[in-house]
Amino acid sequence: MATPRGFFITGTDTGVGKTRTACALLRALRSAGIRTTAMKPVAAGAVTDAQGLLNEDVAALIAAGALTAPRALINPYCFAPAIAPHIAAAKTGVAIDLEVIARAFESLAVGAECVVVEGAGGFCVPLGDTIDGGDLAQRLGLPVILVVGLRLGCLNHALLTAQAIRVRGLALAGWIANHIDPAMPVLQENVAALIERLDAPLLAEFTYTPETMAAQINCQFNLTQLGIARVR
Repeated sequence: MATPRGFFITGTDTGVGKTRTACALLRALRSAGIRTTAMKPVAAGAVTDAQGLLNEDVAALIAAGALTAPRALINPYCFAPAIAPHIAAAKTGVAIDLEVIARAFESLAVGAECVVVEGAGGFCVPLGDTIDGGDLAQRLGLPVILVVGLRLGCLNHALLTAQAIRVRGLALAGWIANHIDPAMPVLQENVAALIERLDAPLLAEFTYTPETMAAQINCQFNLTQLGIARVR
């Protein structure tokens, strides 16, 4: 089976492990001999370096990707305050344009076999007055990987998000069970409930890791369930 031209990584909420998942997927694709790069179209919460604003998730994605690319393509919209992206955009007088993002994606796809795109926040997070993260995923048309942050309430969040993904006509390629609450009761029972109810494969189960270290941990990622074969 041919490698999909990309994947869209979304989550049940913010802070549930999208960057950890995207980095794990990037490393797995690299190990499989697939030319890959990362993209985070919209990021909020950044510091200034020599090239301008840099979000820490973007930095982690760049480090995990196999190919180098201009940061302006990897992260077309970056805002300093760590707030909802549509509010950050409004405060700086910027309108997030899905066509700008789509053109950046196509530019990245020229040199890469697979582009791993990480969304902002949860799937339906607003990106403007009339667009949200689901519109972005729909515009790119990529299969979606859902990251479920395992904590109280995750069942409802995961099932609603999966429903929203399918309403947009997108394929749910698989999901990740990410342990974000080390004290969560009946954790494996919750995972079992999602395996039963989500009509998509469980691609990986990540153990609890402090958020500041999570993107750097070398997690196992099952590419065969995504229909990807090793090139070398």
